[in-house]
Order: sequence, then structure tokens, then C-alpha cells
Amino acid sequence: MRKTIELQLVVLVFFVLSAVTAAQSLSSIRKIDYQAGHEMIKILNDQVAKNYIDPGFLGVNLPGKFAEADAKIETAKSLGQVYGIVAQPLLSLNDPHTFFVMPPRTGRIDYGWQAQMIGDRAYIIAVAPFSEAEKKGLKVGDELIKWSGFPVTRDTLWKLHYINYLIRPGDTPTLEVKGPDGKTRTVSPPAKALKNHPILKFDATSDGKKDTKNMVNWALDEVRLRKHRFEEIGDLVIWKAPDFDMEQSTVNGFLGSVRKKPMLIIDLRENVGGHEEILETVAGLFVDQDTKICDFQGRKQAEPLMARGRGDSFKGKAVILVDSKTSGAAELLARFLQLNKKATIIGDVTAGNVFRARLHRFDMGESPFAASISEAAPVMSDGICIERVGVTPDQVVLPTPQDLAGGQDPVLSRAAQSLGVDLDPAKAGTLFPVEWVRDLLKE
Repeated sequence: MRKTIELQLVVLVFFVLSAVTAAQSLSSIRKIDYQAGHEMIKILNDQVAKNYIDPGFLGVNLPGKFAEADAKIETAKSLGQVYGIVAQPLLSLNDPHTFFVMPPRTGRIDYGWQAQMIGDRAYIIAVAPFSEAEKKGLKVGDELIKWSGFPVTRDTLWKLHYINYLIRPGDTPTLEVKGPDGKTRTVSPPAKALKNHPILKFDATSDGKKDTKNMVNWALDEVRLRKHRFEEIGDLVIWKAPDFDMEQSTVNGFLGSVRKKPMLIIDLRENVGGHEEILETVAGLFVDQDTKICDFQGRKQAEPLMARGRGDSFKGKAVILVDSKTSGAAELLARFLQLNKKATIIGDVTAGNVFRARLHRFDMGESPFAASISEAAPVMSDGICIERVGVTPDQVVLPTPQDLAGGQDPVLSRAAQSLGVDLDPAKAGTLFPVEWVRDLLKE
């Protein structure tokens, strides 16, 4: 399959997939389920040892972790517990690019709300219409202080997803939130089970590009629609880009249409990364000739990523918008343009998730499974890898709780104003509203 620089919080993919199986716990467990668990651990131990970016496993005694997990398999009381035990060794790496994907399932858990770090605080950024979260009074703009008793920070948010999507999937969470008015309250919206087709194929017909995009959408988008959208305000073009998984012909067409424009904003907020070929093409818009984006350091030699210049680069003014969810290829684009002074970066510090990872599939009859394994670290022209560091914007601009609650977008507004375009925060907030998959919401 094509190589990708994986998405921010990609381990959330694992959490959601694990939740499905754990939520369907069996009252009894078959001998073959134990055997499958042992075999999965053996395969993962072998494959990670051969392919992981660091042969020392970042200081973690990973073989020991696999041995401990193997010894625990026979204590499992359900198939969901087997898969949870299999997953634990890779989680001990604290590497969101390296994770276990269990056999395909046809359902998922939806909590009806999404949280995001803005600066050092977590906020509710989306509440699904008709959801229990909406009925219980959870609102966009609420600060998420505690999730079932655990404080929410940049360091703990992924762990809270782990608890609630894997360890206790479907449990009703207790959310301690503070509204824009400063008042604290407790909200307990129950989760909802949704039907869905399997997101991964585990056979020869698999399409790695589509599978990766489906994983991203299934885990991070819940019932939100994510699509590329465009707006023009006079001579300003705004591209809302949620990922880098679009078709090459689509990218080429868009870049050709904006190449001669005087002003461009690329909105990479919540961009989950994607394919390196797309990164190279988009970065090539800003250079006349091929220019190195980054080298790769890993156990295997790898070619550098190159911005593919065409001799007719964009000569106008550009602004790139980023936030705490901006990850992977999107982060590399932002940092490349920042280092080469091709664009101004505005928004929040990015996710710091840029390792190159590969999805490995394993055929085990009725229990095919997969694993994403980090294999290389991108190093920029300044000699720094931004994994776990992120990109610090040239201008840090964060929405307030009042902005979120009122549907205003001060970040996009600032970007437009920096280019001399009058766009107030209220108007900016109407350009790219959250869209939902209504059919799923009404199930």
C-alpha cells in the first residue's frame, strides 16, 4: 500500500474499533478465541520487532509486555477482553501511530459529541443534532474539565478515549463542564450504538488509500461529514482541507485554478494528514523547482519527501490555519512553508504526530486483523523532528468559549484581515459549518 504519514490521535481509531468488539462481549468464550489471541500476540511481537522505528522500543520492554499479555489471554472472559489484552503492549509505547486493529465489525459506539484541545484547555467543539448529548444540554463552547472523574489535558485526552472507547465502551460518561457563562455543571449523555459497514477489507481487494481514509473518518468524524470546501471573497481563495487523501487529479485541478491568485488561505484545522504524494503536490505549489521537505530517519533507508515544483509557483500571499488536531502530512506542510517563509501560520500548536506509519494486514481465517507500525521519523531542514512537539504558529490565535458557543471564527477572520480582506468573526463562522450524516443521526 502507499505510505502515509498518519493522523493525529490515530490511536483513537483503535479505541473506536475496540469499543465495538468489547461492547459485543460474549457470555462465553471459545477455545479458538484464546488460540487466536495467542497467535495475534506472536505475530505482533514479530512484526513490530522487524519494523518499528526504534529497535529499542523507546525504552519500553516491549517483548516483556507481549509476554505478560500472552500469559493473561487465558484469563479473558470474553472475546472483547482478548482483543483488549492483545492491544495493551502496543499502547505501552505511547505512540499514537502504532496500534492494533482487530477483525472487522459492523457497528460502533457514538457519544454524540466531540472535544478538542484549544491551547491548554479542552472544549466541546461539536454536538450532534438529535443526540442524547444535545438532549442532556451539552453545548458547543462548554469547557470539558473532567471526564468521568479524570482531568482533561493534552496529555490525558487520548487516555480518556482509551478508557471510554475500550475499557468501558458504551458506558454513560459523567462530564464536568463549564459553560461560557462560567457556571460549572455535570452532564451524563448515554452513548448510542450505530450500525455501519466494515471499514477495512482484509483481503487482496483491499485499497490501502481508501481503507486509511475510512479508518480516519470512522474514528474521528463519528457522524460528521468531512469534505473539501472552497470559498472566494474577491481575490481571496479559502480552501478548507480536512485531509490529504483526495484524488491527485482533484488536487492538480484546484492548484491550477489558484496558482495565479493574489491571496490564498489553506485551512488545515482538524486536518488528519494523509498521503505523501498529495503533500508533495500541495507543497510544490509554493516552489519553482523540486525542494526537499524532509528526510526520514529509521531502520531502513528512505527517500526524502520533495515539494514538486513546476516552475510556475504561487507568487501571492498565503496563510495556513492550524489547530491541535492538525497532524501528519498537514503538519509537515505547515512547517515546510514556515521554514521557507512561504506562508504565515496562524492558529494553535499542532498535534505533533508526524511519524511515517504503515498498515500491516494479517490473514487468520475468520479473524483477520491489522496493525499500524511506525517506521520512520521525518526530519525537517532545521534538523528537528516535530513528533510530540508540533508546529508553533507565527500568530497564536485561539477561539474563546464565547466564540465557540456563538459560532464565530476569529482565527479565519484574523487570517483574512492579515491579507487585507474584511471578514468579521461572525461571518467567518458561517463559511464552513459543521455538517452531519442525517441518516446515521436518526438511527
